[in-house]
Amino acid sequence: MPLSDSLESDARELTADLVKLRRALHRQPEIGLILPRTQETLLAELDGLGLEVSTGTNLSSITAVLRGNGDSTTAVLLRADMDALPVQEATGVEFSSQVDGAMHACGHDLHMAMLVGAARLLSVNRDSLAGDVVFMLQPGEEGWDGAGKMIEEGILDAAGPRVGSAYGMHVMSGKYPTGMFTTRPGTLMAASGWLRVVVRGAGGHGSTPHLGRDPITAAAEMVTSLQTMVTRRFDPFDPVVVTVGRISAGTRRNIIPDNAEFDATVRTFSAANLEQIRVDAPLLCRRIAEAYGLEAEVEYIDEYPVTVNDPRHAAFAAEVVAEVFGPDGFETMLHPEPGAEDFSRVLEEVPGCYLMLGAAQGEDYVNAPSNHSPRATFDDSVLSKGALLHAELAIRALQRDTAATER
Repeated sequence: MPLSDSLESDARELTADLVKLRRALHRQPEIGLILPRTQETLLAELDGLGLEVSTGTNLSSITAVLRGNGDSTTAVLLRADMDALPVQEATGVEFSSQVDGAMHACGHDLHMAMLVGAARLLSVNRDSLAGDVVFMLQPGEEGWDGAGKMIEEGILDAAGPRVGSAYGMHVMSGKYPTGMFTTRPGTLMAASGWLRVVVRGAGGHGSTPHLGRDPITAAAEMVTSLQTMVTRRFDPFDPVVVTVGRISAGTRRNIIPDNAEFDATVRTFSAANLEQIRVDAPLLCRRIAEAYGLEAEVEYIDEYPVTVNDPRHAAFAAEVVAEVFGPDGFETMLHPEPGAEDFSRVLEEVPGCYLMLGAAQGEDYVNAPSNHSPRATFDDSVLSKGALLHAELAIRALQRDTAATER
């Protein structure tokens, strides 16, 4: 039986175990960089697979190296994120989160189960590996920069030689048909930034605003003007998104407060626009404050860079999907996703590809609750597909990279 056929058969046989693991992880979500229960569960799953396993120093990460049958000069990285979100689950599924205020609303529980499945598939086929596989199980993707911290702790060199390529995937609870893989060359996901603004005024009575300095009015104009700025200063074919998600001021309707503050998320799809918005957004807020006779403390905080797929690796991943699952299993993504990802840190260091996998419950994926919703659900049927693709990418990437080295 060809290896691809046996891998597919083995992946199907893993389905029940992967569903059980995914649901166990879903019941016990943990947030941030320190995930002791999640780490313990995954270490138990990896035990006995013949991996070289190490854990993070300052975070609950897991690095597992599978030595192949090659000369160990070539290595490939496969990644899954581990952390949950501060969301109160409202799905009603029987395996709902048992942790108040925490939920795997972004599908990271599926990601972990799929990577464990890939580790099992590859460990029994290690003689077919032309190099080593590094499994990257990473906490803190949801705003904690866990990938950056794992890079600092040496994940890219865990096998000895630096990994030659890196792959990851993300399930989507809506937007794409269930079981459909998609990606694109070049920019795949946006860079993210955090705009923090505090407007300093002078409080007073609401009936005599001229005797105070009202920070709320100035803050409201800043919120509106930021929206206007992105439509007038930036190319609509290279868009910028600014969304104010939190605004806070005052205690009662007839009291002008001293201060007003708001936070915005900023998304850009190119390095040029990132540089420009870093300057323009704070300047706009400060100038508006000056016009009102106020002061504004403004801070722009860089979060994750643009996620950029290497074009060759994106084409390679698309070819692998089509060969393994048929041409109907892949669709080229037309436009980048405005979400952000710290796997971008890995792709800044080594070439690779990040893919999306449709995992909607039911056929109406267009209207399904999206990732991060308290009602987001995911179809367990994609688990074996994700595990199989991880394994196929590793096997074929090592064959490709080894052949390129020998030429």
